[in-house]
Amino acid sequence: MQTLKQLLDQRILILDGAMGTMIQRYGLNEQDFRGSLFPDSAVELKGNNDLLCLTAPHLIDEIHRAYLEAGADIIETNSFNANAISMADYRLESQVKEINRAAARIVRKAADDYSTPDKPRFVAGSIGPTNKSCSMSPDMENPALRNLDFDTLATAYREQITALIEGGVDLLLIETIFDTLNAKAALFAAQESMKATGRELPVMLSVTVTESGRTLSGQTLEAFLTAVSHAKILSVGLNCSFGAREMKPYLHRLASISPYYISAYPNAGLPNRLGEYDETPASMAAQIKEFIDEGLVNIVGGCCGTTPEHIARYREITQNASPRRPIAKDNRLHICGLEDLVVCPENNFVNIGERCNVAGSRKFLRLIHEKNYTEALDIARKQVEAGAQIIDINMDDAMLDARKEMVDFLNLIVSEPDIYRVPVMIDSSEWEVISAGLKCLQGKAIVNSISLKEGEETFLAHAREIKRLGAAVVVMAFDEKGQADTYERKIEVCARAYKLLIEEAGLAPCDIIFDPNVLAIATGIDSHDNYAVDFIRATAWIHENLPGAKVSGGVSNLSFSFRGNNFIREAMHAVFLYHAIRNGLDMAIVNPATSITYDDLPTETLALIEDVVLNRRPDATERLIDFAEKHRGEAVKKENNIDEDRHRQPVADRLKQALVKGISTHLKTDLAEAVRQYGSALAVIEQPLMDGMNRVGQLFGDGKMFLPQVVKSARTMKQAVGILQPLIEQENTRNGETSKRGKFIVATVKGDVHDIGKNIVAVILACNNFEVIDLGVMVPAEKIVERAIAEQADFIGLS
Repeated sequence: MQTLKQLLDQRILILDGAMGTMIQRYGLNEQDFRGSLFPDSAVELKGNNDLLCLTAPHLIDEIHRAYLEAGADIIETNSFNANAISMADYRLESQVKEINRAAARIVRKAADDYSTPDKPRFVAGSIGPTNKSCSMSPDMENPALRNLDFDTLATAYREQITALIEGGVDLLLIETIFDTLNAKAALFAAQESMKATGRELPVMLSVTVTESGRTLSGQTLEAFLTAVSHAKILSVGLNCSFGAREMKPYLHRLASISPYYISAYPNAGLPNRLGEYDETPASMAAQIKEFIDEGLVNIVGGCCGTTPEHIARYREITQNASPRRPIAKDNRLHICGLEDLVVCPENNFVNIGERCNVAGSRKFLRLIHEKNYTEALDIARKQVEAGAQIIDINMDDAMLDARKEMVDFLNLIVSEPDIYRVPVMIDSSEWEVISAGLKCLQGKAIVNSISLKEGEETFLAHAREIKRLGAAVVVMAFDEKGQADTYERKIEVCARAYKLLIEEAGLAPCDIIFDPNVLAIATGIDSHDNYAVDFIRATAWIHENLPGAKVSGGVSNLSFSFRGNNFIREAMHAVFLYHAIRNGLDMAIVNPATSITYDDLPTETLALIEDVVLNRRPDATERLIDFAEKHRGEAVKKENNIDEDRHRQPVADRLKQALVKGISTHLKTDLAEAVRQYGSALAVIEQPLMDGMNRVGQLFGDGKMFLPQVVKSARTMKQAVGILQPLIEQENTRNGETSKRGKFIVATVKGDVHDIGKNIVAVILACNNFEVIDLGVMVPAEKIVERAIAEQADFIGLS
């Protein structure tokens, strides 16, 4: 008999339809639900459909057989809510095992009766999301509160899944996912149950989305796929929420990015005012046929409101239809919060915000001690606004309960969409803090860090658990002998760790991030002088010899000997990053608000600092110390006289510098002067301002500026145009240009959140008297087309 996977490669399979709709047809009363088993229940049992597997098994058997008769290939057990969390509402937690075993046995018998060599039937163990969320607070006044935690939910799922396996299911269907953390708990439990029972089963996932195209807990479909990518998955899909017509745009998106088979089982339309479903078998089949004709699906079925009559029509439309072919898996590092982040060369460099670290920020430490989480969250928010693409969080302090503080702060973070849109790095030297932190996050986090310092057994145990919890991991170049400080020791430890992680722990190479140790240089100790060079060399070696692995580091360690002199420290960081990135550094923990770039440094200063960073001469440290001391007073004096100095520069240079630095302090006065000099506001935009943005693009392309700095530049450009806009409108009126030259729809397409280029183009178009309608970021194609038609747009510009 063919396996499920073999059949999926050959044809489109049919999943059954709704169970609740069919049960409602029987008009059952309270006594029917109680049966002879629970006559004295203290609570009402009507509505507990899963209980009917015990109290009315003949009825459930009839429904399953009706779907089998209609042609379904896969039949779900009647166990959607058969877990201890949901059954607590009926005080039936003690019956969970029996309900699931019975649910599986009923379907098993029916499926076996209908199976033939040409058309085998499969039993899917239905696992619902429960009625609670691990990611969302039940109390609006207390966003850190949870009425369900990961471990409790995983235990409940393990009980359910083990019983389903014992009852004879062929696969597991984790469905109607609205919170990815709940789904991760189910996946975690499934792995444990399969190991305990000795049966490896395929796993299907099905998520439900809102009108925004996100889950109820806020994740995009891209982020959802990333968050569950650690698991062995047969298929992903969409169910519930919508009818087929409304589901189609989101199914298109999922099909375009998923390396798994795709399932779709929508409702029979949206519920009407009476709570009924209006889509007939014929009307719904016509819509499902579009899924098939456009190559979007491998499995089709029905959710709320569908019946065997619907499923029978699906059998007709799937005859001789070609199934979708899964796309190749993307082997780049994907991590996510509510949105997906791909670590790849095209992103140039990923910066990790460093300020939510009690060991590195006195202010953050004080706020956590004071329980002032509002201001602590504001630090995280400002880092994201400044361009941090990942937030590092560390609570390791002797005076704190690090585990509790990590859990509480992460629960607050995930309640803030403007912060948690970016991934989190859980930073701790305590394993219990790391483990607890991972169980708070629905996204795919980075663990910072594990190492071989306690030996291979502990290292591998931690690595396996990190994989099971769905995270990437930073591996410090540290082993039983101590911290790797030379190039030779760095590559020795990293090579050993890589081999263990790939061959023993089963990690994907892209989920391994090495930190070859950024150590302090210019300390006066000769053996420290080559630390930066050794790190840079090790970075290049890792990329050449450990395929797929990434490299990260904590940059502030480099300049520790110059603490108190922020200019020298930031200059050292800029030089180090410039050279390290050119040799393959993928990410680093930095201050995203830093203002000094490699290109800022005067020739003399750059030479002195590169002599230290690159260890080019034996007296490099002494020369830099002398320079720092001589110029300390001059730096203060220059800071005090900065306004006087800047006014000696041509206004074009001032504006260019404002854009490159992202500084808007003097924009209004400088722009007024520029308008007088260039003759019009539009000329100012087209000449000095665009020259400035061109310079920003050049520096970014050369690796001398990073994304946070580019974001600041774009923000400053936007402010400048905002100041000039009234003047442009006046100029157009004077020139008789009262009517617009055309209408532009601009948008950043679905799957992308970057809008810097789009915003600049929109500004230029608006200044040239075009009407610009900006639809924002992550805009699906159908919305763009719909709006363009409605607005009768002349042009569409997509980023």
